[in-house]
Amino acid sequence: MKTINIPDYIPSRMLNEFIYCSRLAWLMWVDSEMDYNKYVIEGKNVHRNVDNKEDELELPDELPLEKTTRRSLLLSSKKEKIIARLDVLEVEDGKVFPVEYKRGKAPVGKPAWPSDLVQLCAHALILIENGYNCDQGFIYYDQNKHRQKIIFKSEDFNFVRNTVSDLLSQFKSEKMPSPLEDSPKCRGCSLVGICLPDETNLFLKNKGNPKELRRIIPSRCDRLPLYIQDHRCRVGKKGKEFHITKKRKTIQKTKIMSTSQINIYGNASVTTSALKECFKQNIPVVYFSYGGWFYGLAHGLGLKNSQLKKAQFLNFEKENKKLEWAKSIVGAKIKNYRTLLMRNTKTGADKELARMKDLLEKLEQTKTQESLLGIEGAAAKLYFSTFSTMLREKESLKSFDFNGRNRRPPLDPVNSMLSFLYAILTKDITITLFIMGFDPFAGFYHSDRFGRPALALDLMEEFRALIVDSTVITLINNKMVAPDDFLRVGENVNMKSKARKTVIKAYENRMDQLITHPLFGYRISYRRIIEVQARLFSRVLLGELDEYTGFTTR
Repeated sequence: MKTINIPDYIPSRMLNEFIYCSRLAWLMWVDSEMDYNKYVIEGKNVHRNVDNKEDELELPDELPLEKTTRRSLLLSSKKEKIIARLDVLEVEDGKVFPVEYKRGKAPVGKPAWPSDLVQLCAHALILIENGYNCDQGFIYYDQNKHRQKIIFKSEDFNFVRNTVSDLLSQFKSEKMPSPLEDSPKCRGCSLVGICLPDETNLFLKNKGNPKELRRIIPSRCDRLPLYIQDHRCRVGKKGKEFHITKKRKTIQKTKIMSTSQINIYGNASVTTSALKECFKQNIPVVYFSYGGWFYGLAHGLGLKNSQLKKAQFLNFEKENKKLEWAKSIVGAKIKNYRTLLMRNTKTGADKELARMKDLLEKLEQTKTQESLLGIEGAAAKLYFSTFSTMLREKESLKSFDFNGRNRRPPLDPVNSMLSFLYAILTKDITITLFIMGFDPFAGFYHSDRFGRPALALDLMEEFRALIVDSTVITLINNKMVAPDDFLRVGENVNMKSKARKTVIKAYENRMDQLITHPLFGYRISYRRIIEVQARLFSRVLLGELDEYTGFTTR
């Protein structure tokens, strides 16, 4: 199914990553995945002086005799098919000595880490083929300020050639390498949240106790959304911050690296410089109507490979697979309906809960999408017929009269909040899918419709009750919103600006709430769970995992 385009020249950094972890090399160079953690940022800081300037390098017979240095040199080898940017090249007495700068510590009992050694030796091979006299080099480990001399041997060069051969064989196999098992390397890897090594191994090998699974992915996202709701506001960029101004006065500042997305309501605006920075940092800018209708988003190029999209479209031609995935998410949705009712209602829902259980049993036997839609519709009708039993205060029942789900327009405050937050959740899942390389508009359960993010709506089903409905129940039961926070325009009921801010804040708090994952056993936020579910689904499409498991809470 895949067609891996092997580059004409293999970057030496790719060899480094392949020796460190072949799956990491695949994710970075085949799937073009990239993410940052403190180790990557520290590594960039180590290289900041090296990368500031690109020097020229004289021909071998023109090298100076006195000691000098050249920085950031791009060289390649036609014979070895390797290309590299050398950090530093020291020149002395007609010889050249490559120097590699590394963030970490030097190993104990051996001259260098294998991944660093293969990279330095690759640089030596390139230099030798270009006619330079190079018999040794250096690796500088920044963490313990250690400079290690490496005298090149024939076996070192064979190590490089064998690594190139192994890497090409792996890529030509068109199969992603399996994750490392219980490796300490995973803890410091910036792509651990993309790779999901322990989680993937749990599904692949069905071994180990899920309760003992390591939580090596961050429990919460470091970046958070920014919401702009005033028509008169403008988002600009100054240095490493976004500045939100109103009537030319700065009313808020936020760090660019702490921002995951910018949400624009109504006619607020974003400057060109801020928009370019968003594209550079992979920060989507999302546009809504003032009332909360999700119009669309602006974003950079995103993931620079088409492998997942190809797998997505090929798999979506398989009706049996589509039905299997749809049954999983609808089953998870109904289970989460039941969980929310059992948690929050005290009376009046026993019959509905029993009927939902019967529907789950019926779902296992369904053979068509049409019958599955009927089961989902019946479960939703039962759920919303008892939704008001989760509003505990008698005053709430009177103030927030709810007689079932309605929309376009919402006819009461409860439906107004539900519709508003469903739009935000759709937006969040759409962005997650875009970043991962999916086409959010090609779904397997919801029908295709112009401008409708069908895949986002598919994956959203299992989270509707747990995130949006739970947020609305909390807002009402804790009296965080009141009847006078809403406006009625004809039949339509809208939130006032103050209430909208309260609702968004409650939603974001819910997304950041930590819960124990029922399969993996560690605590993780809902925002991160959505990302994990989408990652696991991508592994199903790419053929690494056999089936998709919808998320249910305990």
